[in-house]
Amino acid sequence: MRLPIILSALLIGAAGLGVAACGSGDGSAGASTATGIVSVASVDGTDVLADSAGKTLYSAAVEKGGKIRCVGACTTFWQPMLASKAAAEKAAGKVDAQLGVVRRPGGQQQLTFDGLPLYTFADEGTGKLQGDGFADEFRGTHFQWMAARTSGGASAPTDSRTGY
Repeated sequence: MRLPIILSALLIGAAGLGVAACGSGDGSAGASTATGIVSVASVDGTDVLADSAGKTLYSAAVEKGGKIRCVGACTTFWQPMLASKAAAEKAAGKVDAQLGVVRRPGGQQQLTFDGLPLYTFADEGTGKLQGDGFADEFRGTHFQWMAARTSGGASAPTDSRTGY
């Protein structure tokens, strides 16, 4: 009678390990997905790119040239905007912006704006700019996050956190 219970427990444990192994491998578990739906939103008088839920999209200059540095714990706060090349091309025509994709370390494609990878800010709701000018540090890399503006100028930092 105990053998079926032990066998069931082993099978459940193995299934759990199989599901855990299906992760992205680059720490982007909380990633947003662009299904070709990126829009321009007016937030506090500034035109920015937003995901399909209306969350502002951000980039960090430290990732210029498509060098992905936001991995691991960073993606808990800054969630990569994933998209296929075809979705990026379709969205670019709709929002009149320079959109493309870059490959993340785990192999996923991430949406870019003017060559910078795009992210949503996990601590922010729809129609907000809380992450604009935000500074933080992950794995020894300093990030200064800016909203993906389609018009208007740069803004001043709003907050600073380090040591995640």
